[in-house]
Amino acid sequence: MTSMPPAAPKGVRKEAMAKTREALIDAGLRLAERTGLAGLSVNLIVQEAGVAKGTFFHHFGDRASYLLALHREFHDRLNVQVQAAIDGIPPGSRRLTAVATTYLDGCLRDRGVRALLLEARAEPAVTDEIARRNHASAELCQADFVALKRPHPYESAQLWIGMVAEAALIEYQAATALPGLREAIKRFVD
Repeated sequence: MTSMPPAAPKGVRKEAMAKTREALIDAGLRLAERTGLAGLSVNLIVQEAGVAKGTFFHHFGDRASYLLALHREFHDRLNVQVQAAIDGIPPGSRRLTAVATTYLDGCLRDRGVRALLLEARAEPAVTDEIARRNHASAELCQADFVALKRPHPYESAQLWIGMVAEAALIEYQAATALPGLREAIKRFVD
């Protein structure tokens, strides 16, 4: 009788699962550049990631959960870049301009992912995530509008977040940075 090899320690299994999940997310981010939402099939994702189809469903359950994970990963990576760009800048117009520029540059750099995420907005979970993220962003930017002595800092931050998101859509359609648009955003907070 042959014995089964011992099971991997729990920490090793968790690390392997995290790497597999990351491989699936990275595969989707790469594919988004080529296929858009309509072409982003589970079969294509698992083929790109080099894993079995059942692995996809083990990690995400369904396609909607996967799209939510892609949305979060794109914005989490972008948030790291934004935080690095504003490190050491005190609240106010200069910091808001740095946030907008970094966000817009990131959206242009990853146009295919941005396009896929725009299409995915019809998914209720993604819509909820957008609302949650916009609220959290407005709360963070509220300090900037307090520094600017705006009478309604949270509401001003909400409008500013919406304006920058709309600017990202306009630049996406133009497929380039639009200096006049970026200058208008800067002047909004001057």
